[in-house]
Amino acid sequence: MRRPHFIAEQARHATGPLGRIIAFIMARETWAENQRAIDALDIQPTDHILDIGCGHGRSLGELATRAPHGCAVGADPSDLMVQIAVDRNRALVKARRAKVVVATAGDLPFADAAFDKALCVHVLYFWKDLHSSFQEMARVLKPGAKLALVFRSTQHADAVQSFPSDVYRFPEFAEVEAMLAQVGFSVAPAP
Repeated sequence: MRRPHFIAEQARHATGPLGRIIAFIMARETWAENQRAIDALDIQPTDHILDIGCGHGRSLGELATRAPHGCAVGADPSDLMVQIAVDRNRALVKARRAKVVVATAGDLPFADAAFDKALCVHVLYFWKDLHSSFQEMARVLKPGAKLALVFRSTQHADAVQSFPSDVYRFPEFAEVEAMLAQVGFSVAPAP
């Protein structure tokens, strides 16, 4: 079934009461995939981890738990999602074990080589330019850092048909793999 355009827009950039409802749904719908991405990162106690497109912030708590002497940082372009993520993780934010900022993948407000790990779950569909976003991600990650990237590609016909193409851009898997390699990432198959 095709998702309504207004719902897809809220997934891209949540606002208002409907955005809060979408955040609530997304926190449950994508949790298993977020956990899989977190597991793949093999978080160490002192890691600094960036969640790009952190949305509702549910993953930040898990990241901070796995890196008790590090820091979990979330970045999301939606003011509402940042507010929800901060509210959800208020104690961790207060303890400076978590931080959430308004930012896009293509313009991350962090120093070069600031993070040991990063995850990005179901958000690349909304980026204006995949290559520049991957370049920016490579800039803020330390050499040899791990990135867990979860997305559906054009190979997932059911997803492609379910979402409006003017909101969701499903890339070719080979296109993503090539762009990651161009900016210096080594691509490994999913565990």
